[in-house]
Amino acid sequence: MRLELRFCSLFYAVSMVMGIPTVKRKVKSYLSETLHSLIDKLSAEEKLDCVIIVFVGETDIDYVNSVVAGLEKEFYTELNSGLLEVISPPASYYPDFSNLKETFGDSKERVKWRTKQNLDYSFLMMYAVNKGVYYVQLEDDIVAKPNYFATMKNFALQLATEDWMILEFSQLGFIGKMFQAPDLNLIVEFIFMFYKEKPIDWLLDHILWVKVCNPEKDAKHCERQKSSLRIRFRPSLFQHVGLHSSLAGKIQKLTDKDFLKPLLHKIHVNPPAEVSTSLKVYQGHTLEKTYLGEDFFWAITPMAGDYVLFKFDRPVYIERFLFRSGNQEHPGDKIENTTVEILPFSDAESKTKEKYKRTEDRFYKLAQFEKGVAEGTVDPAFNPVVAVRLKVQKDSAVWAIISEVCDFPNS
Repeated sequence: MRLELRFCSLFYAVSMVMGIPTVKRKVKSYLSETLHSLIDKLSAEEKLDCVIIVFVGETDIDYVNSVVAGLEKEFYTELNSGLLEVISPPASYYPDFSNLKETFGDSKERVKWRTKQNLDYSFLMMYAVNKGVYYVQLEDDIVAKPNYFATMKNFALQLATEDWMILEFSQLGFIGKMFQAPDLNLIVEFIFMFYKEKPIDWLLDHILWVKVCNPEKDAKHCERQKSSLRIRFRPSLFQHVGLHSSLAGKIQKLTDKDFLKPLLHKIHVNPPAEVSTSLKVYQGHTLEKTYLGEDFFWAITPMAGDYVLFKFDRPVYIERFLFRSGNQEHPGDKIENTTVEILPFSDAESKTKEKYKRTEDRFYKLAQFEKGVAEGTVDPAFNPVVAVRLKVQKDSAVWAIISEVCDFPNS
């Protein structure tokens, strides 16, 4: 087997590359349905910001050509635009699988299957390494949730300052695992060293162990350390639908229960800020998590004078804002009788500013919540802005949920 690693350049054509390995299945192929689920849920703008790579893990040229011909009929536009690519390895890529050791109680056929699968993933990663900022590993028998692309991208961008290695958008196997492009070389090198020994998900866990676990500490400490590199997004964005595995004779009734749960918050990429509130937080649904797009904010009955404050790390130019309260599971926990206020960096007076009421602590009132939503534009006269505040004007009879926070900076 000839091994060749590619190294990342500093320029990426798109934000995200999605890799889909597919092989010949004896019973049913789910590839077409999977591609439709992914492509049909992309906006026109998103189609320009991603690449979907189908890796045909077969060396039978006639079969590979038949897959390509089928995809050309169904996805001609996507292939022609570059949104969809199809690749396959040379026959020389695969080693002789006849002398593999049977380990962990697996049959010879299963050991061969998982070993080849490791090599298929590696080939895909090597091909994708220079194409995008992020690489997402998928399978050829899944369905995706609406808005999956924006959700993944925004979640990754919110964690741009964090030292993560894997973002998980599904709890099943190797589905929906996101990596940063520069990390792919390390992952492939590790897989190449141990591809015969263990399945891919075990090897990934070993990589995390090598990076952060101290042999002198206990297992709980190791798990805590690994969790900082491996971050799970909920609810799941992908569901497994294939009944017949690519391993001959294997039936797999795998379902991700998290996939059925609604997304109770919406993710946006907001300017870095220190967040604080006078409200009493309920069950760990903190304001910090909401601002980062990880969760919704849930607080016990707001009273007059309570506030939610977003103080930016540096003054920012804001074009418009949006705050949405309540969610699908708790639609009644909406915010009312609350104003949206901003604190300009400059204290200079202007005719525009005179049109708005000003608080004693120099914030300007721009809008208020109506039917649980507050949105509006920010006049250029107020920019740059130091802070945004939500101020409760009257006692509320219900609890409050903030499910969406977005400060849209001027581009």
